[in-house]
Amino acid sequence: MFDLLSEMYLWTKAFHVMSMTAWMAGMFYLPRLFVYHAERGAPGSEVSETLKIMERKLLRLIVNPAMVATWLFGILLLLTPGVVSWTQDLWIYPKLAAVLMLTWMHHWLVRRWKEFRDDKNTRTGRIYRLMNEVPTLALVIIVIMVIVRPI
Repeated sequence: MFDLLSEMYLWTKAFHVMSMTAWMAGMFYLPRLFVYHAERGAPGSEVSETLKIMERKLLRLIVNPAMVATWLFGILLLLTPGVVSWTQDLWIYPKLAAVLMLTWMHHWLVRRWKEFRDDKNTRTGRIYRLMNEVPTLALVIIVIMVIVRPI
């Protein structure tokens, strides 16, 4: 199995980057939709119902599958011989912490989507604007750790 992972390394990495890109796109866009929903989408309004459809499709068709694929290909990369030395490559730990932060954010957004879906949102657009910075912070940490490897 490890020989196959080594042979497929570049393909695995390519699919990891593609799925991560799709996940990040959704993680940037969904909180933005929530800002509009909180500020302009009164429950029962046409705007609210339109935003519910957009949010559901974004989550189910892009964000959720992209997160699963990112995790799957990331785990395959971690299992590939020679990719990470757990004792020497200290950059992997902050990178994984940022991935966990992004995953937490993903689940937080799913819970907020359910509140909007059920017309029970109590948060303001300002909260969603602030939370929209979490994926950016995670992305900065991940890219610096993987590309620059400062530690």
